[in-house]
Amino acid sequence: HVQLVESGGGSVQAGGSLRLSCAASGYTHSSYCMGWFRQAPGKEREGGAAIESGASRTSYADSVQGRLTISQDKDKNILYLQMNNLKPEDTAMYYCAVDHVHARFTGDELKDWQYSYWGHGTQVTVS
Repeated sequence: HVQLVESGGGSVQAGGSLRLSCAASGYTHSSYCMGWFRQAPGKEREGGAAIESGASRTSYADSVQGRLTISQDKDKNILYLQMNNLKPEDTAMYYCAVDHVHARFTGDELKDWQYSYWGHGTQVTVS
């Protein structure tokens, strides 16, 4: 049974930083592609960052490039999202997800339909 639990969200001022964590159980993080997605009120869910199996490659949406960094701790089976220079438009519920099919990017790694399992999310509010 795959379970993903996000933590680390909160309220920060513009320009601040947060680090989100996603603890996984029921499978090994490093075996598949994983991603961080976000959904703001009234908007569609969008992909923010993705990481390949073994962290060999990462991918970012243009809107977060240079400010967000995705990484993973293989030993602890935890996925991270370091968020720097946060902006009010980053306010959203953030979700981690695992693509339980692909270990390498397919070109659709920031598309939510490619991901099989999702956490319940952690709220980030930037003012």
